[in-house]
Amino acid sequence: MAKKKQSLQATARKVVTHTTPRSFVSEQFRTLRTNVNFASPDLELRSIVVTSAAPGEGKSTTSANLATVFAQEGKNVLLVDGDMRKPTTHYTFHMPNTIGLSNVLTRQATVEDAIRPTTIERLDLMTCGPIPPNPAELLASNAMGMLISDLKKRYDVVIFDAPPVLSVTDGQVLANKCDGAILVVNSGSTEKEMAAKAKEAIEASNSKLIGAVLNNFELAKDSYYYQYYGNAEE
Repeated sequence: MAKKKQSLQATARKVVTHTTPRSFVSEQFRTLRTNVNFASPDLELRSIVVTSAAPGEGKSTTSANLATVFAQEGKNVLLVDGDMRKPTTHYTFHMPNTIGLSNVLTRQATVEDAIRPTTIERLDLMTCGPIPPNPAELLASNAMGMLISDLKKRYDVVIFDAPPVLSVTDGQVLANKCDGAILVVNSGSTEKEMAAKAKEAIEASNSKLIGAVLNNFELAKDSYYYQYYGNAEE
């Protein structure tokens, strides 16, 4: 168990938008932020679910960096680890996971107990908390709906890192309670059929699909964007 924990900590993803804000990748996350801002002119998107078709496609990296660029824009942001099966945000931000979302939903802790400030200005984090035996039921509960309403009063944007929609029902359940969802697709590994099924799953949850993020796409070195940002921080 100790070796597994050390391995997870060693491979914790970097929040590139914070560590290298001038990099090409960071610019793409700012573009994503802009697209989200313009995605729904008639409805302000205050609660957003970030999910994927299958594990390992980059949805946790995307959610952490999207939360960061919203905070850099001057908004008060809360990132919530809604993956109560394989949570990782506490590793990303080097925080304990003793109190979090699961504690709040089971009334073992208050919202104030579960929220912690990160080293990034205007960005707070609510980790998953102890992994419960019934994640889907907790996310589908009235307590979850009430929590989201409460968090939207406290923050300008609330971003949920949700489990893959084709693996478990948790992602669909959470998407149903939020204003919109973003689907992360891994270039070169996500099959088109799986991506299409994930899209259908999100739409079936009666959630607004904001759009998709193509992750790990290799840009040709002779492209305009590569040449323009090539000398920026790596």
